[in-house]
Amino acid sequence: MKKNVLIALSAVILLAVGGGAFYGGMVYGKSQNARPSFTAGNFQGGTKIGQPGAIRNGGGNASGEIISKDGNSITLKTQNGGSKIIFYSSATTVSKSAAGTIDDLATGANIIVTGTAGSDGSISAQSIQIRPAGEKAGPGQQNPI
Repeated sequence: MKKNVLIALSAVILLAVGGGAFYGGMVYGKSQNARPSFTAGNFQGGTKIGQPGAIRNGGGNASGEIISKDGNSITLKTQNGGSKIIFYSSATTVSKSAAGTIDDLATGANIIVTGTAGSDGSISAQSIQIRPAGEKAGPGQQNPI
């Protein structure tokens, strides 16, 4: 009888120690993962990755249709109906199937912009990719309008 009680008591102690160790490991693991989770609420503007106009990690990324252009900026209409001002310079790369230029940025063109977000919500473009009309983005890319 004593042997059965000793075995049962040992099993209970092992379960308690194992459960406590598991719980402690889970708590420790959560405390080590201080990086933000990537959900819609974590992105400036509340848009999700993959949506045109999405801003990733506070950087400047946008896609949509050019609705106006002047000497150093374009205004982009995003899929969610908003707009984004994109500033460009001679250092901004513009690409398409072949190398492009600032002159290729025309009203109605679908583009993807990568750059630096300004405090006013504008983007200073580092690169602009012109998307052919009707082209769908590949995996991990934003879809144009």
